[in-house]
Amino acid sequence: MKKGIIVVILVAMFGWAIYDLVQKPEEETKSDSFVSQEETETNRSEADEKEMETPNVPVGLEVGNLAPDFELTTLSGETVRLSDYRGKKVMINFWATWCPPCRAEMPDMQEFYEKQDVEILAVNLTQTEANTSDVEAFKEEFGLTFPILLDEDLTVATEYRIRPIPTSYMVDSQGIIQFEALGALNYDLMVAEFEKMQ
Repeated sequence: MKKGIIVVILVAMFGWAIYDLVQKPEEETKSDSFVSQEETETNRSEADEKEMETPNVPVGLEVGNLAPDFELTTLSGETVRLSDYRGKKVMINFWATWCPPCRAEMPDMQEFYEKQDVEILAVNLTQTEANTSDVEAFKEEFGLTFPILLDEDLTVATEYRIRPIPTSYMVDSQGIIQFEALGALNYDLMVAEFEKMQ
């Protein structure tokens, strides 16, 4: 009789252990599949948003690369990021007040800004200037209305490996570099490159 009770208890315990092992993985699988489906949908929507915001291209300085993002302060003290202009065509221009070719192209840039649906970010190499008031005087002299960004420690100029100035980049509405110019541009060339962009 004692052997019978022990056998029944052992069989019951063994049966319970098997039942427990079989049930838990099924429950975990169900809950895992529910969570992973929910996470997948969340990840998918986040990925879709990012893909819309940032194309799946490498960040770099070559035509076809995503232009490196940067943040600078304007002459008026406003903080501006290149990524703020996603969805718009942008011309990034690196320049200084003491640079004759920069002076030569500024009237053309102002005309380009006024006549075309383009944003211009004129990045001044401020560390190379005698003082910031020279930049303000330059802006007034040429009647510039586009944002002038102050690269006070040349961080952005270094990141963009600026050698000759002026240097300009045409960036499309997805943030991709479509054209690079080493040296001054005239109005007609600005418009021609602008019209090639999507």
